[in-house]
Amino acid sequence: MSTGTRVPPAEVTGLYGSLVKAFARKMMGKVPDSVGVLWNHPAVMKDAMGIGRKVEQWHELDRSLATYAVMAAAATVGCSFCLDFNYFMSRDHGLDEAKVREVPRWREASVFTPLERRVMEYAEAMCQTPPAVTDELSDALLADLGPAALVELAARVAFMNMSARMNVALGIRSEEFADACGLPPLAVRSAAAVGSTS
Repeated sequence: MSTGTRVPPAEVTGLYGSLVKAFARKMMGKVPDSVGVLWNHPAVMKDAMGIGRKVEQWHELDRSLATYAVMAAAATVGCSFCLDFNYFMSRDHGLDEAKVREVPRWREASVFTPLERRVMEYAEAMCQTPPAVTDELSDALLADLGPAALVELAARVAFMNMSARMNVALGIRSEEFADACGLPPLAVRSAAAVGSTS
């Protein structure tokens, strides 16, 4: 459960606020604390949500691979809200929930294909400072996915970095959407896997 944010949530008001709250309730069953936090600067919230909706319309990258990539990025950055939200949304996208729940510990889990592992390795490498994507990894994914899907993969991970880092900095944490809809808990990364980029 959320234990408090670093910026107090503002009251979400007005016509646009009513639309945002209705959309959140329809999508998640409630209005998350993050909406109130971001409502302190409605233009930032509106633009970030607008980019997010556009990202969801991209289709060159397989939906499962896209989900694994953004969740691996969220796990690397440490955004529990992003992990929980994407796990929760995986059910609506018809993804294999047993595999999705293993993303935080993908290096130890035996359920992923070599391609899925390369995609998550790429996502983790993009999250390093400076980014640690190698020519070899990029060449392998270019051969696996083609140029359009690889560009989309990079863009999705970049957007997740923006969202995840903003959430972590603002103290926005998981609100346990996955628990509320009966999904088993997400797997937890082992201490050995944390910080590993190879």
